Amino acid sequence: MRLTDRRYAALLMAPAALFLTAFVAWPLVRLVVDSFYDISPVAGGPREFVGLGNYAEILGSEAFQGAAWRTLAYTAIVLTAEFVLGFAVALLFSALGHRSAVFRTIFLYPLMIAPVVAGLLWRFLLIDNSGIVNQLLFEVGILDSPNDIGWLSDPDIVLWAVAIPDIWLTTSFMTLVLFAGLQNVPGDVLEAARLDGARFPTLLARIIVPLIRPVIAVALIVRGIDAAKAFDIILIQTGGGPENASQTLSLLIYQTMVRFGEPGQASAMGTLYLVAMLAVASLAVWFIWRPGDAS
Repeated sequence: MRLTDRRYAALLMAPAALFLTAFVAWPLVRLVVDSFYDISPVAGGPREFVGLGNYAEILGSEAFQGAAWRTLAYTAIVLTAEFVLGFAVALLFSALGHRSAVFRTIFLYPLMIAPVVAGLLWRFLLIDNSGIVNQLLFEVGILDSPNDIGWLSDPDIVLWAVAIPDIWLTTSFMTLVLFAGLQNVPGDVLEAARLDGARFPTLLARIIVPLIRPVIAVALIVRGIDAAKAFDIILIQTGGGPENASQTLSLLIYQTMVRFGEPGQASAMGTLYLVAMLAVASLAVWFIWRPGDAS
């Protein structure tokens, strides 16, 4: 019996559908359901339905509020730095054309490094007393002592310090995406604007950015979500310290689940986290991409 095209397509998609159901849909359903229960950390332990009790408790928790603000600040730091640096380098590579091939390859090397390795590397570079960065700053006369800056021990600057490895690691991704978008900007449009007397800032603001706006939206959304859920790169460097000054939501959820043994509260945090990221991604698509806008 010959299958129709629709049945054949459904048959081909069945394994992918089963995979998504088993490893994406079902865990999400369990996450949301568990958030309404007070669950014993012991496997097979009792479950007590508490309704919105977990949500009320975590929303009133100073730890959750602080972690949420730190996550927002960390994401803003990483995303702003990566976009500015990535866009600048992408414009440079685009101006160089084929001559930038070797430099593009070298610039992409950090993407090959695992976040855990990057975290360890920068921990050794920034660690107090024996960090290479402070020693170099001392040698060139910027610091009076190698101990003047406690990159990973000063609560006032630790969030900026733990963002450095993330920026170093994934700026090349932002550059790659934006560079690909710049290749689709019509050269004749830019040439016509130059002939009309338009300078580079005008070209950038009026032509280049509007034409690659969908690419910018994709880059910001992908990297924004990835930065907001940063976990291993911070865990390796500070573990959320000192004084929880680098504790983001991902770390708080992990500690609530593993250290404090509160699966229900951890599920509620994860659910709110997921909803917040979906809302931010939707707003980014609407305000940056603006589907249907011809400008």
